[in-house]
Amino acid sequence: MKCRVCNSTKLELVFDLGMQPWGNNFLKKNQLGKEKFYPLELVYCNSCYLSQLSYTVKKEIMFSNHTYLSGMTSSLSNHFKSISHYIDENFNKKKNKKNILDIGSNDGVCLKHFKNLGYKVLGVESSKNISKIANKNHIKTLNAFYNFKVAKEINTKFDFINASGVFFHLEELHSVTKGIKFNLKDDGVFIVQFLYMGQIMKNVAFDQIYHEHLLYYNLITLQNLLDMHDLEIFDAYLTNIHGGQMVALVSHKQKYNLTARYLRLILNEKKWGYNKKKTYITFSDNAKTLKENNLKFIDHALKKKKLIYGLGAPVKGNTLLNYFGINKTMIPKLLEINNLRKNLYAPGSHIPIILEKEETKKPDIFYVLAWNFKKEILSKNKDLIKKGVQFYFPINIKK
Repeated sequence: MKCRVCNSTKLELVFDLGMQPWGNNFLKKNQLGKEKFYPLELVYCNSCYLSQLSYTVKKEIMFSNHTYLSGMTSSLSNHFKSISHYIDENFNKKKNKKNILDIGSNDGVCLKHFKNLGYKVLGVESSKNISKIANKNHIKTLNAFYNFKVAKEINTKFDFINASGVFFHLEELHSVTKGIKFNLKDDGVFIVQFLYMGQIMKNVAFDQIYHEHLLYYNLITLQNLLDMHDLEIFDAYLTNIHGGQMVALVSHKQKYNLTARYLRLILNEKKWGYNKKKTYITFSDNAKTLKENNLKFIDHALKKKKLIYGLGAPVKGNTLLNYFGINKTMIPKLLEINNLRKNLYAPGSHIPIILEKEETKKPDIFYVLAWNFKKEILSKNKDLIKKGVQFYFPINIKK
């Protein structure tokens, strides 16, 4: 393959997570054992320093219909609310009505907060079932895969364009970036929110590597892509959501001054070697150690006859379950709050998913796959913790 950004062939394998099913392919009972497996390999580009997947599961398979809903947790909704207010307070000083385009807008929860502030909103969502939910919630949403062709069909200039948790999914990476350039007003701001690879490595959050996430950006590697389209990051800050999501503010070249905090982040990337191959090798080794420690914990608990349930059935949880080799003999159930995953099974491990509100029996241990919502989960389950139920987090966020 060639690098998804710079087209170089100087790619090197740095982390092999084995053959895995597409993580969002939750199964019905009659589909068990019939799911396809694909290579899940992280490779490093020696030319532009970007880490990326070696194999692409076609976007039509992964994103035409799926079960992920942004609006399921208050933490994520509150995060989007804070983004909307930050943008409004810092870039809308005249308080005139502005417009925003959200790429990969999901159920519209982010746009809802902008709409509440008086913005004219438009979402573009590839999943037919999810875009129906957004439109039902009165968030105008176009069901399409955004790219340069769709950008021209929209044929509108936007004050703001948002891409949250989607800019690292892109099979048509350069076409999408070209579309953003086309749809962005001369003084417009592109808000790109992405899992920050530096933080993934710091947290050993290897489960955030899965087939939907084709690219793993740091700020320097993202700017390498933007340079090709005459765009630049002028500000950035790290948020706590998802264990460390970067918010980068992007404009046409030389429209805004580069902020001090952005320049500090760039210096830190260089200081900690986030774009060096040896850092990725260390990350891979740390994930192997994490696997050993987690399996020791589970084995010890099972020998003590402890009942373990998984808490949450996120897509990233399937990377973890399959890389660790955890199956339903070890964890017999995953408890979930998303109705779209009711009575389905996790791909690969085949652990059944039960709605949290419908499960009456409590385990001795909750093995928390939705570890990125730790604060919310612990707050919600204070009574169970008092009763002695243990909440075990396989990934722990480091500041």
